[in-house]
Amino acid sequence: MTIAMISARIGQIEQTMAQLSATIQAPVVTTSATATSATTTATATSTGGLTGATAGADQALFATALATAQAGGTGSADVVPTAPAGTSGTPVTAGAATGDDLVTAARKYLGTPYVWGGESLAEGGLDCSGLVQLAMKDLGVDVPRTARAQMTIGTEVASLAQARPGDLIITRGGGHVMIYLGDNQVLHSPRPGQDVQIRDMFETDADITSIRRVLPTGGQDLATAAARDVVTAGSR
Repeated sequence: MTIAMISARIGQIEQTMAQLSATIQAPVVTTSATATSATTTATATSTGGLTGATAGADQALFATALATAQAGGTGSADVVPTAPAGTSGTPVTAGAATGDDLVTAARKYLGTPYVWGGESLAEGGLDCSGLVQLAMKDLGVDVPRTARAQMTIGTEVASLAQARPGDLIITRGGGHVMIYLGDNQVLHSPRPGQDVQIRDMFETDADITSIRRVLPTGGQDLATAAARDVVTAGSR
């Protein structure tokens, strides 16, 4: 074996040793990464503590804002309440409208003929969900078009005993929607051959698929919504 061949062989051995050395040092890099992960976790835990403290401060701010709103303070005068969403509901921006306002808006369409798929007077009439959508639109509130979709908005009301004027009463598994007026009466567009009308409710909780509160009813609901907006604005 010549000297050149021996030198080349030594070079190969040195390269192999360098690679082995790099492999042996790999756990050190992993340990460093683990330490970094631990530091990140500690930082996240610390941040979580700050988040909890912030949540506590927001709860205190909410309580103060609610008390101010209920007392008629200036803090709630210009806020725009938003109807809260239930577990499976979709929030709807309500502006300053209440359930009573919806009742007033819907009453304007009494006597309007039922037209399947009708959502404007230009179509010659309204169906049940078209009536709800149009009355809401008059208040500046956008809601879905069909009764089945309207069944998912706002907040679920547990029972008919807790229903308030302006709540939506959905029956037939989402096939029909009515506007509750209070005193066990509803306003709706029932079926072809009839028109928008008010009738006494014969339905019980067993007959009702869902009751949805899309707009605040006034009083306590408005004060709570106003306080919630004060807290939201203060947290930005």
